[in-house]
Amino acid sequence: MNYKYYHLFIAVIIGAVIFLVKPERLYADDKISLSIPDSNHLQIVEFKDGSINMGRIVEILGDTVVFRTNYGEIRIHRNFIDKIKLVSKKNIKEGRYWFPNPNSTRLFFAPTARMLEKGDGYFSDYYLFFPGIAYGITDNITMGAGMSLIPGVEFSKQLFFLTPKVGIKAFEKFALAAGALIIRIPNGDDDDNINTVGILYGVSTYGTTDHSLTFGLGYGFENGNLADEPMVLVGGEARLTRRASLITENWIFPGLEDPLISYGVRFFGEKLSVDLALINILGEYAIFPGVPYIDFVVNF
Repeated sequence: MNYKYYHLFIAVIIGAVIFLVKPERLYADDKISLSIPDSNHLQIVEFKDGSINMGRIVEILGDTVVFRTNYGEIRIHRNFIDKIKLVSKKNIKEGRYWFPNPNSTRLFFAPTARMLEKGDGYFSDYYLFFPGIAYGITDNITMGAGMSLIPGVEFSKQLFFLTPKVGIKAFEKFALAAGALIIRIPNGDDDDNINTVGILYGVSTYGTTDHSLTFGLGYGFENGNLADEPMVLVGGEARLTRRASLITENWIFPGLEDPLISYGVRFFGEKLSVDLALINILGEYAIFPGVPYIDFVVNF
């Protein structure tokens, strides 16, 4: 095995992340923007000493602001402020800020119909040996790619995959998307003998980013030959707490009586999420409690 190719791939992934990350996320903004929010929003002020306060600016006096909290008003000089985040009041529950779902564009492995916004992206890793990256080229076009990093397997024998996706937000709580999973699979010892397999799919998602249902149809293909019947995807997400959601992803394959089901929990912060789940067959040959599944995603 030639390890230099693995080092090259890792270097390319890191370089892509650095290139794609928005500059304002790499460097602190020396100039804090001071503004008075409208009545539908609050502000979270992060101080340079690491403390946080939630409320709203009600008056700006040069480089000093009057900041109103539930406990009264305080005066703050801009030099003590590290960041100011504007948040909607609807994301405040029982006095705490529920940050937006950081991973609403996918279930476990399957996509939802929601899209990455332009300039947003994430690094993902399935079962530790299948890393990938996705990036929002526009609000309606996302491109993803990745490969396997299976120990003991030569670089030329690893799997490579692409995941292009296009979509629209048709209504406030309804989105539609179409895309593909395209996988390059080496066949035998001949490096020129390559199989290309994958899925062409259409998917719809209804609900909010915290509570949603997803339905999709996908046609498998191999070397340009498309399947006669589609596979069916049914999945959903229900946010339980500020940092955890229940996820289910289920497939019905043509010609097979027993559906493939999965069920688990997603734990997340504002940028990082980890999925812990079980995969099973709904039928006579089910394995209790199921086959373990793990992945993690880092947003940028």
